[in-house]
Amino acid sequence: MKPIIGITMGDAAGIGPEIIVKALTDKDIYDRCQPVVIGDAKILERVKPIVEADVEINVIDNVVEAKNAVGVIDVIDLDLVSADLPFGRVSGEAGNAAYQYVAKAVELAKEKQINAICTAPLNKEAMHKGGHLFPGHTEILAELTETEDFSMMLTAPNLKVIHLTTHVGLIKAIEMINPERTYKVIKLAHETLLRAGIENPSVAVCGINPHAGENGLFGNGEEEEKLIPGIERAKAEGIDASGPHPADTLFFRAARGDFHIVVACYHDQGHAPIKVMGIEDGVNITVGLKGGIIRTSVDHGTAFDIAGKNIADSRSMKAAINSAIELAPRN
Repeated sequence: MKPIIGITMGDAAGIGPEIIVKALTDKDIYDRCQPVVIGDAKILERVKPIVEADVEINVIDNVVEAKNAVGVIDVIDLDLVSADLPFGRVSGEAGNAAYQYVAKAVELAKEKQINAICTAPLNKEAMHKGGHLFPGHTEILAELTETEDFSMMLTAPNLKVIHLTTHVGLIKAIEMINPERTYKVIKLAHETLLRAGIENPSVAVCGINPHAGENGLFGNGEEEEKLIPGIERAKAEGIDASGPHPADTLFFRAARGDFHIVVACYHDQGHAPIKVMGIEDGVNITVGLKGGIIRTSVDHGTAFDIAGKNIADSRSMKAAINSAIELAPRN
């Protein structure tokens, strides 16, 4: 049975509507899943001639009403923005709508009407103007699902990475790493890949220091203090966890198939290899949300400067939808 993927429209003044319509002209997506957009039908209708898409926008109230056919974009229409909303401008109206699209998607995921969420980009300033003071999608999803332990996963062709820390400075990142966090992120990676149908997934942990510390030669014993106890705890529970491995060779080994996923210790350690492997196909994924909800996202912003001009590239949206298909819980 094909998974049902709920695609939120993001900020209606940005490129989200364009890349969604472009992506949903691809027959391969319909072969692999049932996509349902959560947004404003009038905006999708407006971008159809802009992107020269010959598709029908089919308004539905419930997922079961979807036609699920090539050439038809099924949309749960929340009717939150005006039809003449200007492209490329920060708008509280669009910011509030972007939040509401996500809230509706979470509701549908909790009710098991959709199997995963895929988000088009929102604009933080617009969302704040709309009355929702969140740093971004991840924090919205964490609050709506009452989740405390979650992590960012990134995927590119042949490589998956999950992070112990993300948007903090390097010194702070190292301070934040501890055995409990290491264990929890290994377990999140393991459980996420299990739900996606990968049997006994192998999880490899990067070292913090060059050469993973090389038995104390580099650093001040961070690997022994912060990583190894968490790795050993995971292994004791039967998880195929290993490391810490030298980061300068680990990503190559994972990309050739030695491991299913890499645990990166800090932002650039994980992000740089992913972007080298395929920046156009990079996908940002939130894992660990309660209820096993998976959320994938394009790895770019609202691009107000090109919105409404048929310039936006839909490859990252297609990649995000395909990652949602791959990681959607099978039970």
